[in-house]
Amino acid sequence: MPETKALEKLAAFGKPETAIILGTGLGVMEEAIAVEHSIAYADIPGFPVSSVQGHSGRLIFGRLGQEPVVVMSGRFHLYEGYSARDVTMPIRLFKRLGVKRLLISNAAGGLRPELKPGSLMLIDDHINLSGHNPLIGPNDETLGPRFPDMTKPYCPALKQKALSCAERLGIGINRGVYVQLTGPSMETAAETRMLKIIGASAVGMSTVMEVIAAVHAGLDVLAISAITNNNDPDNYLPAPIEDVIANANVAGPLIARIFEAVLNS
Repeated sequence: MPETKALEKLAAFGKPETAIILGTGLGVMEEAIAVEHSIAYADIPGFPVSSVQGHSGRLIFGRLGQEPVVVMSGRFHLYEGYSARDVTMPIRLFKRLGVKRLLISNAAGGLRPELKPGSLMLIDDHINLSGHNPLIGPNDETLGPRFPDMTKPYCPALKQKALSCAERLGIGINRGVYVQLTGPSMETAAETRMLKIIGASAVGMSTVMEVIAAVHAGLDVLAISAITNNNDPDNYLPAPIEDVIANANVAGPLIARIFEAVLNS
């Protein structure tokens, strides 16, 4: 099986208890990591390969502060043609490697006025409008239950620690609900209005699949969005990928500082 072969190859690099996923344009966060080993996704048997600008496509083993971590520099998306199970294959591997907590970053469009480009949003909860779920199909009881509870998908203790660390570091951070769409087309003004009405604070094309798989596998999850554009349906402006990456580069180092403080405090 591809997953078994991938696990055999990755096990040689160690068994950190923390995994981190870097989203679009957030590869800048790599600068905070003391890299010990790096391996391209293409060199891992059965591993998907990222095809999106702003995703370097490699797995990094190293340290964030004093904490050993395994880092996905670049993720996979449904809109690339991958299934939800493909997208979450790394989560299942992390679980079998002994990972206990998953820290996620992503690039997202803000749906509230205070969510300005370059700002941060701690994800309190999410809405899945992707039409997909990584748990469809036979359930692997060695990973988790058939019907995992999702009342608190984002670990309350990690969220509180992140907020406390951000305050101590003097980093402003908002809180809100993230909604995942499939993409790759951006939202229309009418769709943006709908998302605001149903309670979403920010919108993106990733994260929820990984969170569902992580909760199923019993991992503690913390997720922070880098707000890369603000979707105002009454003054709707394009959000080219170059702008998304530029604003993610502003927010990325701040997220890295919070993640490092959470893991080392």
